[in-house]
Amino acid sequence: MFGMFDPLFWLMIGPALLLALWAQMKVKWAYANAQQMPAPLSGAAAARHVLDSAGLQNVDIEVVPGHLSDHYDPRHKVLRLSQEVYQSRSLAAVGIAAHEAGHAIQDARAYFPLVVRNAAVPVAGFGSNFSFILLMLGIVFSFKALILAGIALFAGVVFFQVVNLPVEFNASSRAKEQLVALGIVNPQDMIYVNKVLGAAALTYVAATLQALLTLLYYIIRFTGNRD
Repeated sequence: MFGMFDPLFWLMIGPALLLALWAQMKVKWAYANAQQMPAPLSGAAAARHVLDSAGLQNVDIEVVPGHLSDHYDPRHKVLRLSQEVYQSRSLAAVGIAAHEAGHAIQDARAYFPLVVRNAAVPVAGFGSNFSFILLMLGIVFSFKALILAGIALFAGVVFFQVVNLPVEFNASSRAKEQLVALGIVNPQDMIYVNKVLGAAALTYVAATLQALLTLLYYIIRFTGNRD
């Protein structure tokens, strides 16, 4: 057996899946609480303030559809915020917006882990889509080269997840520092921002753990069946 039909798969991946579910619950709880706490600026205004203070007047801010679909686009130098984050004057909104502005600052400063992560995006995207297909074809046709290729492709996904961790943690660190330094959030209220960004960071930790354990599962199954 292989993959979802293999008990070993669930035994190995189960802890990471449980962590991911817990992290998602923490994000929803922390976001809902922080959304009730007022902030002096909207998410868009806070992001603009953070960007301008870093000399990034050239980075535009746009609204995008979706819930918590906020992200920074390094190719077009655009900060894209979901409608609720863009317009809301809450600690949740300014925390998330400042985090994404932190990514823009990383990009402008050529933060090395971000440079590596951006370079790894094509490999990770390809590996995420095709690694399992190669693994299944390799198993079905007993073609070890395909299995190794699938494992190698998925290793690219794991590499992306690992290098993404310092990128996300650093963006949150920059956001927290700037929110206080610019007077957008007072130190006493930072507890709400910390909980939102901390919960979000936990989702990345869970995703990385899941990827690592999945790769380990593939390696164990391959080495165990290669004879």
